[in-house]
Amino acid sequence: MKFNVSILYGSVREGRLGIRAVKLLDNLLKERGHLTHVLDPEEIELPFLNKMYKEYERGNAPAAMQHIADALNDSDGFIMVTGEYNHSIPPALKNMLDHFQKEYFFKPSAIAAYSAGQYGGMRAAVHLRAILGELGTPSISTIQGYPKIQKIIDQEGKATEEYYIKSTNKFLDELEWYMEAMKVQREKKGTPY
Repeated sequence: MKFNVSILYGSVREGRLGIRAVKLLDNLLKERGHLTHVLDPEEIELPFLNKMYKEYERGNAPAAMQHIADALNDSDGFIMVTGEYNHSIPPALKNMLDHFQKEYFFKPSAIAAYSAGQYGGMRAAVHLRAILGELGTPSISTIQGYPKIQKIIDQEGKATEEYYIKSTNKFLDELEWYMEAMKVQREKKGTPY
């Protein structure tokens, strides 16, 4: 089964490294035949949260917000790519997530965390998991970590160690399982509310 997947990336810092993980995931998803939407706050200028997408009259949301809403609505699942800023998620990712609500409902998410150090963003991933549950997009059990990302994924998004290709493919296998299960339920029974 082929799916539409949005990859939400959270960093706007100069010299950001997580874009390498975004490229790796995007390439692997496309190799599997999936359609992807890369949602990058450096490319999509979204204001600080003042008014949620749902609070605009239909057709009146800012273009950047509408672009993201269209991608999220089109998606069967989501991958959040997060760095770790002071043991939590980047503000740009939190801002992007918080602009939306029902667009996430009853679709699975997956967390890919990275860092330049040895922990691979895991402390941020734990925080992100709670946020995703509250947004109605439960995360799969596996968290894909990329510690020392500058050494394990090159600038083009190619993993330099076989282990990370295998673990990322296993991570995507799990996400596909959840996307199929939840899509079948949405089509068969609708949603609980």
